[in-house]
Amino acid sequence: LAALERQIFDFLGFQWAPILGNFLQIIVVILGLFGTIQFRPRYIVVYTLWTALWVTWNVFIICFYLEVGGLSKVGHLFFFRFT
Repeated sequence: LAALERQIFDFLGFQWAPILGNFLQIIVVILGLFGTIQFRPRYIVVYTLWTALWVTWNVFIICFYLEVGGLSKVGHLFFFRFT
């Protein structure tokens, strides 16, 4: 439900890369559920790897926008600040 809500807000903002990412997330979740129900190890591995990647990406984005851990936004360029 949260992915669908985010999909709608991303579509309204014309952010096509997040829309494609969310679409891929929904597809992988469906395959992961199917793989769990049917016990298809390949689907479960893909789902596990994708979920780890998705969580890592979201944590990076949160840290980036909150400027945590030496990440900072300077103008239109992105810099890593080591302190």
